[in-house]
Amino acid sequence: MFTLVAGAYRYLTRVDEYNVLVLGLDGAGKTTVLEKVKQLATGVSGMAPDKIRPTVGVNIAKVHRERCVMRFMDLGGHSDLRGIWDSYFADCHAVAFVVDSGDRARLDEARGVLLGLVARAELAGLPVLVLANKQDAADVKALLAVKELINSVADELDGRDVRVLGASGVDGAGLQEAIDWLLHRMLENSAARPPASSGH
Repeated sequence: MFTLVAGAYRYLTRVDEYNVLVLGLDGAGKTTVLEKVKQLATGVSGMAPDKIRPTVGVNIAKVHRERCVMRFMDLGGHSDLRGIWDSYFADCHAVAFVVDSGDRARLDEARGVLLGLVARAELAGLPVLVLANKQDAADVKALLAVKELINSVADELDGRDVRVLGASGVDGAGLQEAIDWLLHRMLENSAARPPASSGH
């Protein structure tokens, strides 16, 4: 009887866990986005944007939604740190690629890094959300420039789920929509990339 009750308890308290890699060039605002995601998830004010320092290693935020945990992992974006990205690919369920939409000079570099990511076998078929960040400071054409960047690599995306959203890690614009889109796409893709499950 105890085994039956324990099994039922484990089933009822099981939580599916999904890992979202937050990637992009250094200076794109990944950590600022992550701090705002934490604030949206908990209702507690996070670190002020002017106090945030570049990520060296991994910065993690968890968002609990619909009996799921979304674990956002912000990995350092400097070229010297991108080598650590590989070790997280096999266990991830989606990629959030953050672009500084106001930095036109580095859009080609961002395009090259994104192309390198979608070419990786470990990431095949995973949804990719491109966050055109810093919309609070960018001009009105900035989002269009990022969308054009994605259109230019459409042939390499292999028909996977890709979306471009304008966002701001400073004021949170677009981030709730981003979280909702990622969760929905990861759930739809769970047969191909099953979640990790644990009791909570």
